[in-house]
Amino acid sequence: METAVVDADAVRTSAPSKDDPANLEALFYPQSIAVLGVTQTPGTVPYDIFYNILASGYQGVIYPVAPGKRSICSVRAYRYITDIDDQVDMAVIVFPASVVDKAVEQCGRKGVKGVIIISAGFREVGPEGVKREQRIKDLCRQYNIHLIGPNCLGLINTDPASRLNASFARKMPAQGRIAFLSQSGALCTAVLDYARGKGIGFSKFVSFGNKAGVTEIELMQYLHRDPQTDVILLYLEELRNGRALIEAARAITRGAGAKPILVIKSGRTPQGAHAAASHTGSLAAEDNICEAVFREAGIIRVPSIEELFNTAIMLTGQPMPKGRRLAIVTNAGGPGVMATDAAVSVGLELARLNEGTTRRLRDSLPATANIKNPVDVIGDARSDRYTAALDAVLADPGVDEVLVILTPQSMTNIEDIARAVVSIRGHCHDKLLSASFMGASDVNVGVDILQAAGIPHYILPEWACRAMANVEQVRRWMSQGNGQDPPLRVDAAAAAALLAACPEGYMREDHALAALQAYGLPVPEFKLCATADEAVAFADRIGYPATLRVVSPEVIHKSEVKGIALNLEGPQAVREAFARIQGNVKAALPQAKIMGMLVRRMIPAGHEVILGAKRDAVFGPTLMFGLGGIFVEIFKDVTFALAPLSSGTASRMLREVRAFQILDGARGQAKADIAGIEQALRRLGQLVHDFPRIAELDVNPLIVGPAQQGNAVADVRIRLAGQDQ
Repeated sequence: METAVVDADAVRTSAPSKDDPANLEALFYPQSIAVLGVTQTPGTVPYDIFYNILASGYQGVIYPVAPGKRSICSVRAYRYITDIDDQVDMAVIVFPASVVDKAVEQCGRKGVKGVIIISAGFREVGPEGVKREQRIKDLCRQYNIHLIGPNCLGLINTDPASRLNASFARKMPAQGRIAFLSQSGALCTAVLDYARGKGIGFSKFVSFGNKAGVTEIELMQYLHRDPQTDVILLYLEELRNGRALIEAARAITRGAGAKPILVIKSGRTPQGAHAAASHTGSLAAEDNICEAVFREAGIIRVPSIEELFNTAIMLTGQPMPKGRRLAIVTNAGGPGVMATDAAVSVGLELARLNEGTTRRLRDSLPATANIKNPVDVIGDARSDRYTAALDAVLADPGVDEVLVILTPQSMTNIEDIARAVVSIRGHCHDKLLSASFMGASDVNVGVDILQAAGIPHYILPEWACRAMANVEQVRRWMSQGNGQDPPLRVDAAAAAALLAACPEGYMREDHALAALQAYGLPVPEFKLCATADEAVAFADRIGYPATLRVVSPEVIHKSEVKGIALNLEGPQAVREAFARIQGNVKAALPQAKIMGMLVRRMIPAGHEVILGAKRDAVFGPTLMFGLGGIFVEIFKDVTFALAPLSSGTASRMLREVRAFQILDGARGQAKADIAGIEQALRRLGQLVHDFPRIAELDVNPLIVGPAQQGNAVADVRIRLAGQDQ
């Protein structure tokens, strides 16, 4: 990704005020550090933390606080942090959990601005730990201290202006353009070792543990402004404030200075969610909601460390491709076909080479070469043949990105080919170029040349294609505008009056329908009728066939008590159905209080979809859309988004479900009223956003008719929380 050259000191000078939660300079660029709880025993966390700061080339002053010790690593030790004469910007605490609060209080009295608590023994160990953690949170709030941890690995800043390794990682990582944030300290050590083996560097590296103070949200906001960082990587086990995370991510991944965010969120399966909960002391958010709202925030969610870094290295030091049209240059047909299959399966498009490109390829390659995409330069190709092929395809205006594949054969000059790829990259600045030199020991020297030049390399072509697909998601998201939708015209006062009059629990159906009407959803005319005569009179006015539905606080599932009558033709049918439903309900639920029958005209047949809403504990009001009626539990063809919705989000929700092809007129059927569904979703989203008392809501089904006919709410259930919500 092309990155503007920015003066780091100027950026930090223009940073927000000290009260901004994302102003974390005291943690990343402290001028002085005290390590509290240091020991003299190498190989222990307290010793290694101090030694790593000392040995990493830290540019400030470091003080060991070690009661009863004269010095640590030949540096004078202090009994308490308050004994240090000079200003201390940041403290790293490695004391046992039982005394950490005392250390934090001393830091507060000393005027320390940032604290990293490495020590474990807090929220993750149970009720006593929760109390300890709350105590340090209160102290940090009292003294205005930025806190990372507790129960974390620490923090690393590779910027030469700081050179800070305030962690117990084994080695200082190389400098790079990738920032990595992790809730798991143990994972961090593995990631650092993995990255070192791959030659991947970092700008910042933070293990935030229990996030009792600074969370991933403030860290992401800080990294958004960090001139050393191009890509933000995040490993999460729990989400406490999902909506704030999503809102922060939207600001980071779009607009001026946008940066990609890649996330591994554990707890995809019920078993994985349980494991994450026991590790962090918290339950994971519902994964299907998490998946959808990440997409809506421009966050790229990946399943593995491998894919996380495969994508990250493609996003650093490379131009953002203008599209998804891929050209492949290979010296072996099989890998070229495999790469083609992989590319198409992840949504990339195989570029169609123009006549000028194929002419150049025909003139410079052997007659046996394949000059169509994928371009096969044949197994005996040397660097000159690769150069000719790459020059041609990179010059083609119909190509957005190129993948170079090499298989080691006896005549293959691997080093020369790698240098040729590097040379071509040097004069081709507007297209993404990646490589897959397949094999192990034979190709290592070529791989080293590529990686040293910043050309992304992948052991398998499929990995490259998956990374390119993720980059394409980033490109599409960043290319979207930030236009605002006009406000929806709704009768909020009418809906508020209806909800205020309803107790906790399920709303009466007539009240629920009226609330939807107030927000402009397509609710057919209806009336709650207390007598058969009243029902007949209303049915005569609106026309037949009519439907009757019992309304009773005790009846939640009407079909279970035979409380519905459909396709009633004429007054006599309405009278008979009225009496029959009354008898059915009384037989099934003798104590049920029947308020009357909801009467309306029968809705013409159409496709059945579901519009749902719930107030999620992590993300707040969320919407669901999918195939409805009896199929919703069978196929689970649904998607989610946060409320309220933009028109773009509503449109994407429809197109994310497999059933959209049916609505869009598959096999010659009439197209459904798609615009009407999108409007209904937006209006429903506004309703649940405006009224926090709505805990759950189902419009199931919404009967979707042809575009000229429109849609209609067939059934709705709304469950309300108490009046204090």
